[in-house]
Amino acid sequence: MNDDQLSGEGRDLTGKVKETAGDFTGNSSLQSEGLTDQLTGKAQKAYGAASEALSGGVGPLVDQAKGFARKRPFAAAALLGVVGVAILNTLRGRR
Repeated sequence: MNDDQLSGEGRDLTGKVKETAGDFTGNSSLQSEGLTDQLTGKAQKAYGAASEALSGGVGPLVDQAKGFARKRPFAAAALLGVVGVAILNTLRGRR
């Protein structure tokens, strides 16, 4: 497990705590913040896993992707979601 996967796990866990606290107190802002943290954490964990898998031969590209994900975690999460949906639609035969 690399640093990105560990950080993502921590952010995901923090998001779950925030969401639960928001549910308990009725604070919708805290709930939303928790959900956002969870999404970002999951994206960071996925990025870490992909980075670890590709680290052997795609060094400069991985470094650029890491830099982008660290500077803009929400944009990276959104990009990951769009790519995921595109892959799923392709696998199901939809275009």
